[in-house]
Amino acid sequence: MRKVDYLIIGQGIAGTMLSWFLLQEGKEVIVIDDAKPNSASRVAAGIINPVSGRRFEPAWMYDTIYPYAKATYLQLSALLQVPVFTTRQIWSVFPSAQLQAAFLQKTTNSVYTQVPSSLRYETFLDQPFGAAIIEGATVNLGSLLPAYRNYLQSLSAMLPEHFELTKLEVSEQGVKYGDLQADKIIFCDGVATTRNPYFERVKFLPNKGEVLLVEIPGLETQDIIKKSITLVPQDNGLFWAGSSFVWDYPDDQPTAAQREALEKSLNQLLKVPYAVKGQLAAVRPSGNDRRPIIGFHPAHPAIGIFNGLGTKGCSLAPYMANHFKDVLAKKADLMPEVDLIRYF
Repeated sequence: MRKVDYLIIGQGIAGTMLSWFLLQEGKEVIVIDDAKPNSASRVAAGIINPVSGRRFEPAWMYDTIYPYAKATYLQLSALLQVPVFTTRQIWSVFPSAQLQAAFLQKTTNSVYTQVPSSLRYETFLDQPFGAAIIEGATVNLGSLLPAYRNYLQSLSAMLPEHFELTKLEVSEQGVKYGDLQADKIIFCDGVATTRNPYFERVKFLPNKGEVLLVEIPGLETQDIIKKSITLVPQDNGLFWAGSSFVWDYPDDQPTAAQREALEKSLNQLLKVPYAVKGQLAAVRPSGNDRRPIIGFHPAHPAIGIFNGLGTKGCSLAPYMANHFKDVLAKKADLMPEVDLIRYF
């Protein structure tokens, strides 16, 4: 029987960040993950955007979480010797005059936005209402997650298998899982937590997103391009084009209907031909109040959660994981906005 401090279930962006900060604290962890290829973190483009939605509101706590995220990703990039973090401008194309006016009204004094002196991409994009520049970034999850997985394996801190809840034994002394024993178990397994009976009172709003991988001959840029669809340049010369939001879905597989919807948005943005080279789908976990879900079950204090980071996961995960680590070390009180107890 191997004894550790924490079992962490899932190695998406949440499990990666939480295990990293606990290891830095000197804790012994085991991460259990089956590397499901269509998990939300493995399909996501890793966008960091200081502006939220069509209301152009500043992202929650962005002035605090962004510099912390950047520093963390650069530290991991140096450790793992893979490219992780890239600052990018988001070329945000206005779909209407009304949204152009709304943007200018909401972001006049923002250090993260500007109105360009001239339009870029006139050959490629339909942008009759102009565009704005937003200072953003991307996290290369395709490099980070497998490289960090290898790092965990080098520490004997990775169990590469599907987690079976029926094998978990919970007691006042902690938890057991197979030949592993831990003081606590923390679920960072995305949408799988919505089926976990320990968290049945949490008001999750899982939604399915689909994306296309497209080739756009002649278009070369490091910018993110955003309208009703978002284009993110990839290392292989393709663009990640997405994503859709579907609340009612039978499974987590790509569909013809969403490919049609995504192509319709592409046709409204692009003035040039493109070729679809792939299609991906994943189900995102998020809470009903759009805030992370962190803490321990009030009746089962050995069972915890670090989840619900949503579409802002890459910006939120480092700061929130470090905050949770400080809570576990009794150096801080858990922020009420993210505390699991709000559902109980």
